[in-house]
Amino acid sequence: MQSVRLDTPEGIGALLGWDPQLSEHDRKRMLARELVAAQLGIEEKQVRIEREAPGQFGFHTQLFASVEEQEVPLLIKNASFRGATVVAIAPPGTQMGLDLRDAHPDEDALREMRLHSHLLDENDLDTLLRHWTRVQAVREADGRGTRVKGDHVRLDSPLNKGWIPDRKVYFRLHDLSRDGWIITLAEHQQPAA
Repeated sequence: MQSVRLDTPEGIGALLGWDPQLSEHDRKRMLARELVAAQLGIEEKQVRIEREAPGQFGFHTQLFASVEEQEVPLLIKNASFRGATVVAIAPPGTQMGLDLRDAHPDEDALREMRLHSHLLDENDLDTLLRHWTRVQAVREADGRGTRVKGDHVRLDSPLNKGWIPDRKVYFRLHDLSRDGWIITLAEHQQPAA
């Protein structure tokens, strides 16, 4: 699998990998292992990546890393789309979300984006994709995921900040796009003192 390191905010590491021959589960484990090993300065074979057991149907499980049967205190987030996966790691307690989309969506994906977007010109594909990946990343960072409808997410006009009106939590939005993939990282924004 090919992978590339993404430009991320300080304290967060991320890799994008693509290989349509590998399953999503294999891609995210391989990328997470590579990130954790680099963070700890150890060989990849020393890192074990596991998935927590699902709590209920529809529960989105998290990955966790261990070295010598000791859990590594890192948050691991991932997103996949078709043959690509992005994985990010951050210190524990970080609140973040990721979204990944192909720069050439099919008609079904476009229909969903247009249905839930707040854009005046939904035919501007680049803007629609940037908007939608930010909406999805905010939903993921919020923690409620699909329980929050996409059209409930609010973004500022330069698409640098996102929030859901029923909570006083704001997320900085970082464009990590690379190699024909639109990637957004939403990171909890601490309130100004």
